This record gives sequence, structure tokens and C-alpha cells, in this order.
Amino acid sequence: MNYTEPWEMHDKGKVMDLLHSPGYGLSTIEVAERRKVYGWNILPEPRGKSLLGIFFSQFLNPLIYVLIAAGLVSFWAGDKSDALFILVIIVINALLGTWQEFKAESSAKSLRKMVKAHARVFRDGSLTEVGAPELVPGDLVCLESGMRVPADIRLFEVKELLIEEALLTGESMPVEKHCVQMHQVGLPLGDQVNMAFAATTVLKGRATGMVVRTGTHTEIGKIAASLTQTEQEKPPLLARMDIFSRKISIAVVVICVLLGIIGWLRGMAAYDIFFFMVAVGVSAIPEGLPVALTVALSIGTSRMARRNVIVRRLPAVEGLGSCTLIASDKTGTLTMDQQSVKLIYLPDGRRLGISGQGYNGDGYVINEQGDLLDHEDDLLFELVKAAVLSNEGVLKKTRDGWEHSGDAVDVALRSLAYKLGKDPEYFTREVDIIRMVPYESENKYSGVYYQYRDQYYFAMKGAVETVSKYLSGTGQQIAFEESEGMAAAGYRVLALASGQVDSFETENLPELDLLGLTGLIDPLREEAVPAIRECREAGIEVAMVTGDHPATALAIAKRLGIAENDDQVITGKELAVLENASPAEFSAVLASKTVFARVTPLQKKVIIDGKKQLGHFVAVTGDGANDAPALKSAHIGIAMGAGTDLAKDAASIIVTDNNFASIAAGVEEGRFTYDNLRKIIYLLISTGLAEILLVALPIILGMPLPFLAVQLLWLNLVTNGIQDIALAFEKGDMAVMKKPPRRPTESIFDKQMNVQISVAALIMTLVTFGCWWLLINHFGYGEKHARSVLMMLMVLLQNFHVLNCRSETISFLKTPVKNNWTILIGISLAQLVHIGAAYLPGISKVLQLEPIALREWLVLLPAALTILLGMEVYKYIRNMSEKKIPSEKDGTNFFRDE
Repeated sequence: MNYTEPWEMHDKGKVMDLLHSPGYGLSTIEVAERRKVYGWNILPEPRGKSLLGIFFSQFLNPLIYVLIAAGLVSFWAGDKSDALFILVIIVINALLGTWQEFKAESSAKSLRKMVKAHARVFRDGSLTEVGAPELVPGDLVCLESGMRVPADIRLFEVKELLIEEALLTGESMPVEKHCVQMHQVGLPLGDQVNMAFAATTVLKGRATGMVVRTGTHTEIGKIAASLTQTEQEKPPLLARMDIFSRKISIAVVVICVLLGIIGWLRGMAAYDIFFFMVAVGVSAIPEGLPVALTVALSIGTSRMARRNVIVRRLPAVEGLGSCTLIASDKTGTLTMDQQSVKLIYLPDGRRLGISGQGYNGDGYVINEQGDLLDHEDDLLFELVKAAVLSNEGVLKKTRDGWEHSGDAVDVALRSLAYKLGKDPEYFTREVDIIRMVPYESENKYSGVYYQYRDQYYFAMKGAVETVSKYLSGTGQQIAFEESEGMAAAGYRVLALASGQVDSFETENLPELDLLGLTGLIDPLREEAVPAIRECREAGIEVAMVTGDHPATALAIAKRLGIAENDDQVITGKELAVLENASPAEFSAVLASKTVFARVTPLQKKVIIDGKKQLGHFVAVTGDGANDAPALKSAHIGIAMGAGTDLAKDAASIIVTDNNFASIAAGVEEGRFTYDNLRKIIYLLISTGLAEILLVALPIILGMPLPFLAVQLLWLNLVTNGIQDIALAFEKGDMAVMKKPPRRPTESIFDKQMNVQISVAALIMTLVTFGCWWLLINHFGYGEKHARSVLMMLMVLLQNFHVLNCRSETISFLKTPVKNNWTILIGISLAQLVHIGAAYLPGISKVLQLEPIALREWLVLLPAALTILLGMEVYKYIRNMSEKKIPSEKDGTNFFRDE
């Protein structure tokens, strides 16, 4: 069978011929034979990572490779204590990362709804129910209201069939289905009205049809299959850390070789040169960085979880803060995915507004002067009465809230009655219903014959072009003129009419009176507009990608602040033509578009890839299966908690409340996390550089090594490691969402970072080397005790320097301690741990430490304060040169207070 067959373009007879299937269903034997050819009607299950798999994935990091290499060299050189230290830190990092990702993955799994789909199918001449996986091409199936479509089906017979296809097409309104043959080539899925697609939902009516595609060959199956061919985009943090790790590796080798050559020229023994190079390597490698990064990302993950954002992969925390473009699905993300009546036009020219949204009775009706209207308004009463009578929806209030069922439009119209302060039955209490005329897609209206007192009436609601056929000339003119304006504003317009009748035949309807027009819309999420505004203020572009009609999409985009004019809209059909253009022309057009309407699922991926080529770091939101390829292709995929499993599996972040505002909150937390990562890197690299210089200077000057390799590991992993983790708890600069996003090509080591690292390292080097020179050459200290004193000085320098690292621009005096009490705990703990290590026999022997006297500690304290004072002077000079001296008030308000 040709899986690309355009089934919508074949009539019933040709479909049966191509599938070699009779019109009364297949036999059990034939089904078994076909299953051998076509397989089971299932989609491939994504393989989740096991706990062990998550653990081992933590080691796939270039910086970890460098640490492992350093550990092996130390072990080979006989420094087993060094090797053990490095092994411990690598394992701790892996355990932290494993625990965080395992928790996130468990949260994601708990959101999935396990629904077993069934199908009603003709087998062996009789109608029976089977599991959806058992279907094969050629099966004749029945669809009914409430069912999930089990496969791609060419419809043969249809009765008032409405199918919800939003998860596949992004179209917010249900699709009216027919069984007529289509004649246009390449129709979008939303326009293939004689097809029912797997995983969509039957809202109303019934149908029979033949299965034409199953499993991975269905439309949703093609999306699932494309995910396996889409490589997950690397988050920006990992890309930056890869570059950083490569630079560190090269720097370590170059520095070790150069200093090794210097040692050889000065006559050092080969054995001593080797251990000297090991010490230099240990100084240069920021051993504590992997753990600190993991902790910082874990803290960001926890903070995001409190703001309804579940992070499935740790680097995505920072990645969300790096995005320069958010491409959002419309239905269910920016809108409520619930039709609501928001506007009414009455025949006397009044326009009424309706508050509230969603399927409930909360809200009221007001006129243009802002006055409340109630059920006693005669014209409004007649309109609502007609809307309720010609209505098969259900909306009622229960103890647990509002319950609804039936067609979305019918439910929305019933809510209108409640907003006038009455139950819908109030409007029909003196009416006897004689005959209902249900909605049929061919007629595009629904109606009701009823008796009121001694007269018979007919009331109808439907499309303006349909209802206007039964109106007077004046009524027609009013209906068309008003409906055009409402439609241009993005409303779905329904006309309502009624009149006296003498018979109950729709073919003989008399001229009816226009009761009014209702404007329905899938309302915006109230929080979406300010959230989009916040993103734009943060320098982040927001684009809408939807399967909706371009006019509807543009109207909604204008209200959201995503678009201003028609030139910013492009349709899927136009995009398909543009794909054949040159890459330069394609990129030029794509750059100016913010609204993408009537696009197919795979076109969403094309859009995202095109935006990435323009230099954007792209975050994509979505909830349907149609969003999955784009979610996986983007730098950051954001799935909605109420979305499909396919979307969640493709995403790295899940928003549990389906709220676009939560995405903005996630961006803010991502930026906070990145700032904290910079602080940690600043601390570790500046102290590491100071250690390299301190180890190198004595060799150049012919003095003993001031630190042993194991002592450097202790400084890097334990004392400094406690403090850099404390920096991860900083609450963040509240002005972060007023700044533009970082350039995608920006390095962690920008000019500001490089200069401040150099200044801090130089200060610490001068202080520590001066101390070492005095202890050895002036005071006559032995090497072991001199190293113990110097170790304490370095710990004190780290204690004070961490206060500098809390902000790269603001004085430590203006950085509120209340925003991170953990920093004081970290400083105290680092000091106490180091003091305690000198007194514990096992540790002191490994570290070759001796306790120092209180008077020595008191002398070292003011010497260590020089790093704090020196960096304060540096910040002041830099701020003066940039004319950006924050006041004390500014400094306090810059920081978030939770």
C-alpha cells in the first residue's frame, strides 16, 4: 500500500479497491494476515532513562573528563590522596545531578494520563469493540460522540460529526466533517474534512469510515517518527561550558609545560618537576566547579518548580534564561481553549459587552455606558431565549464547580443565561418545544420549533450567511455590515433570528426577524498580555505559531502585543512557496514575521530552524502532538502540563499550569541562575589563578613550593567549595528582566569577567606571596608550619572574596545579607572546617597541616581584608569610568527579597 496516498481525494469505491476491503468489514483471518504486513496500530514508546542511565549521563561533561585525567595522573604519580579527593568530588557531582533529574523525570511522568483507546469495528460481519492497537488498514469502524479516533480514517457516512483536532492542527474550533470527495491537491489537515485523524476527539455526532493508515503512518505517527530524527539542541550553558572546558584543558597543559621547562632550567630534579607540574595542574583546574554548577542548577530547578515550571534536564534552567525568542502555540497557551461570548449586537443598534470567560456562569452583561443589563431587557431576553432553545449543550453548577458537555458554542451560549442572573431554564419556562432541528454541517445552523401561548415560532442560530437568507432586506444588511467588523476583530460571529410559523417544515420557513449577533472568541489568558510585555521588555521576541485562520490569529496577536500589522503574518501555504527560495531570501522574510498561521506540524519545525539560523536562541511552547517536532528542535522545548504525552516527552521543561506567565517567571529564574553561575566561576577561577601564580613565582625565584597538591585540592574542593555553593543561593537582581538577553555567541569570560578575575587574582597573589617570602626568608619558619599559616591566609582570602563575588558591580556593603543568609553560614563553615582539619589526626596528616596560634590568625585577618578593600576600589573606579554609580537605594532595590 502507498502510505502517501491522498485518501481525501478518492471516492468511497476507490478507497475500498485500493485497500482490497469490502464495505462490510474484514474477517478475523484477514486481519491477522494484514497485521503481519502493517504491524500493530501503536506509536513507538519513548525510552525513558533508568536511574543508572541518568547517573552515568552525569559523566558526559568535558570538565569531568579533565578531572578524571587529573585523578589518573595523581594516582600514577603515587598521590593517592589527591586521586581520592578528585574521585569523591566527581561522584558527589554525579549523585546530585542524578537525584535532581530523577525527581524532574518522575514529576513529568506523573503528569501523563494513561488512556486506553478502544474502537468499534465490523469484524466477521458484526459490530464489535476491540483495542485500538488491533486495527489494520481496511477495517471498517464506527465513531461516536466522546470517542478518541483510533487511526486515520476516510469517512464514508457522517451524521452531525464535529471533531476536536487542536492537538494535531492547533485549530481552536472543532471541525465539521463531511464524507464528500475532495478535489484540491495538498490540502492542510484542518481542511481535509472527509478524514478523521488518529488521537483527535469526537465531540458530537457519529460516522462510519475505513481505516487507511495505522501506527507510525498516521499523521500523529509521522510526528512521533520525526522526533527520532531530530537531534536535541544543546542548551547554551553546555555549549559555553564545553568551550570553557576546552580552554581550561589547553591552558593547564601549556602552563604546566612552561613552568616545567623553567624548573628544568633551574636545575630541578625530574621527579620534583613532575610533582610540581601536578601541583600546577591541580591549581589550574576548578575541581569544585561541576558540583557548584549542579547545585546552582538544582536550586534554580527548585525555584522554578515553586513557580509551576518543571525542569526535566538541568541545563535547561539556564537555557530558558538565554532565549532571545519564544515561539508560542496559541490554543491553550495564550488562550483559554474555551469559547466565550464576549460581544452582542442587538437590532436596535446597541453593542453589549460580556465579562468573564470559560465554561461557567461567572460574569455579567454591560452596555457601552458601563451599565449592567439583566434578563428584563426585552431584546436581550429574546436573543438569549433563542440561544437556549436551539441548544443541545449542558452547563450546570455543582458542589465541585461547573460541569459542561456538548458543543463548545452551545455551552458558551448557555453561560450567557447565567450571566444575566438566571438559570437557562428560566428563559424557556413558558415554552413548549415541538421539534428540534439539530446542527448539520451542510446547513450551518440549528433551530427549534416551539409554542408560546397560542402561537408557533421557529428560532435559529448559525452562520451569518446562512441565517441572513431568512431575514428581510434590512435585517440582512445590518447582519452583514456588523458581522464584518466583528470578524475582523477576531470574533466568530453567529446570527440569531426567530418568527411565527404555520408549519414545522424547514423548507417553508417564512421571513424571520433578526434577534442579534453574538461574537464568540477563545479568550486570552488574562496573565498572557503582561507576561508577553515583560518578555519584550527583557529583549525577548514573542511569535505565535498556530493552525488558526490568519485573520483570527492576527486579531489575537494584536491584542497580545505580538503583532501590529498584516505584514507580520505569514501562512503555511506562503511558507511552503518560500521554502523554495534562496536561504538569504527565506531568512529575510522570516525575520519580519511574528505570526505564523495555518501551518502544518512539520512547518513549525522549519520556522524554528529558520529562526535559529537568524541567530536566535529559541524557546518553543506547545501542548499538542503537532508541537512535538518544534519542541525537540528548539534550544528549549516547553510543554504544557495539560498537553499530550508526545509534547512532554519532546520538551525539556513542562509548565504545569498551562500559563504563559509561568514561562516569563521561568525566564527570570533562568537569568538569576546564570548570574549565580557567573559569581561561582568568578570565585573559583580568580582563586585558582592566584594559586597558579603563587606556585609559579617561588619556582622562578628558587624558593620552595608554598602548597602541596593535596593542599590545593583541599582549598579548591572543601573550603572554597563550601562557599561557592553558598553563592548559588543568591536571590537575584530584580532588574534582570529589564536587560536584553545575552548574545548567543557571548562567552562566560567577557571583558568584565576577565578584568575582575585578573585584579582579584593579582591582589591575592601579592598578599600570599609576600607572606610566604616573609615566613621563609625573614621569620625563619619551617616549610610545614609556613604552609599551614599560608593555607589559613588563603582560606581567609576566600572568606572575604566571596563577599565581593555576590555582585560584580555593587559594593558588598550595599548587597543585603538578608537576600542570602547562606553566605554567612558558608563563610563560617569553611573557616571552622579548615581549623578543625588541623586538629584531626587523620586529616592533618594527609594535608600535612599544623594548628596555628591565635596571634598568627589575628595577624592574617587584616592581611586577608585587602582583597575586600582592593575589589571595592576596583568597583568604584570602574563604575566612575562608566558613570554608573548605583546609589544605596538602587543597590537595595536591585535585589529580590523573598
